[in-house]
Amino acid sequence: MTTADNQNKVYQFILIAGIVIVAFNLRPAITSVGPLIGTIRDDVGLSNWSVGLLTSLPLVAFAVMSPVAPKLGNRFSNERTLIAGLILLLFGITVRSFPFSALLFIGTLFVGFGIAICNVLLPGVVKEKFPAKVALMTSVYSTAMGIFAATASGLSIPFARGLDMGWQFTLIIWTVPAIIGIVIWIYLSKKNKADNDVEMQYVNVSDNRMWKSPLAWQVACFMGLQSFMFYVTISWLPEILHDYGVSMATAGWMLSFTQFVGLPASFFVPMIAGRFKSQRGIVLAMTICALVGYGGLLIGSSYTVMVISTILIGITLSGSFALALAFLGMRARNSRQSAELSGMAQSFGYSLAAVGPIFIGYLYDVTHVWTVPLLTLIGVSLLVMIFGMGAGRNRYVLD
Repeated sequence: MTTADNQNKVYQFILIAGIVIVAFNLRPAITSVGPLIGTIRDDVGLSNWSVGLLTSLPLVAFAVMSPVAPKLGNRFSNERTLIAGLILLLFGITVRSFPFSALLFIGTLFVGFGIAICNVLLPGVVKEKFPAKVALMTSVYSTAMGIFAATASGLSIPFARGLDMGWQFTLIIWTVPAIIGIVIWIYLSKKNKADNDVEMQYVNVSDNRMWKSPLAWQVACFMGLQSFMFYVTISWLPEILHDYGVSMATAGWMLSFTQFVGLPASFFVPMIAGRFKSQRGIVLAMTICALVGYGGLLIGSSYTVMVISTILIGITLSGSFALALAFLGMRARNSRQSAELSGMAQSFGYSLAAVGPIFIGYLYDVTHVWTVPLLTLIGVSLLVMIFGMGAGRNRYVLD
């Protein structure tokens, strides 16, 4: 084996590690908040609807930044733009950890900007670097996202209370993956600058055809509504379970369990989707899991019902998100269309998702029970099915 072959293998290994470490950073800064949301609310003195902003503000940032991120990647290279995203994430997590309401919300907004940049560009990096293995690499990085998202939810209460670190230090721990990612991508940026200058010139949104495509809107609505369910669940599931008599520590671990149990769906759904021309069967299976899962929380509060419900909710949240990512590539004919669809779908989709945690918190503030919020989630599950059945057809967005 030549020295060049060895160097190429090392580069490939670091590249895969870089993709995985970016994926690690895409959710913990948000999912770590859910189990602590009651503590933060009481410590800073916020209402339920306003503390819901801690989950919704990043989604607003996603919506604003998603159309811009591909243009930044095109101009400065994906590697350099990913570094900028990780730096914004690092800054946001740090600022957010000060116990002042203004800094809490400002930091949360910057967390959203940083994640949005990485969120949008990562599928493009995968499509560029691994064109023959898009489904496999999508499975790898979506599963990596799920692992750290679940871990962050599970560790929040043990760190904050068990180790007496408080919510501030518990949240700031998640700067560590961001720092590691910055170091890796600085190396990759230097190593691959010439390739990026040549390859990443495909994002040039010269018209509004994507915004006029019915199929693109179906993909965007599917992404937005499944994200609505995910971020509502991340924000409020621990509080729902706590109201049913579960301790906050156990509720935090059950939220973590919800995400861990969905990891197989995260990994296998994109690969299964790639084997079929239509993905409507997968959409229907995810919908059934959602209806039974949220319906179980609505009609019963026994420990067995809660465990079964969280398992089904976990499968549908992870599987639906992985399918939404797969649609960004499968419904486009080439990488340029994929990037355009990604920016459009994530911009609109996360605008829709941003309403979720605030709206559900408001419903609970008004009713003081979780019945109406859970009925709302069941209704959203049906909408996910409707738009998913449209997005799952074997068509392309600009045909």
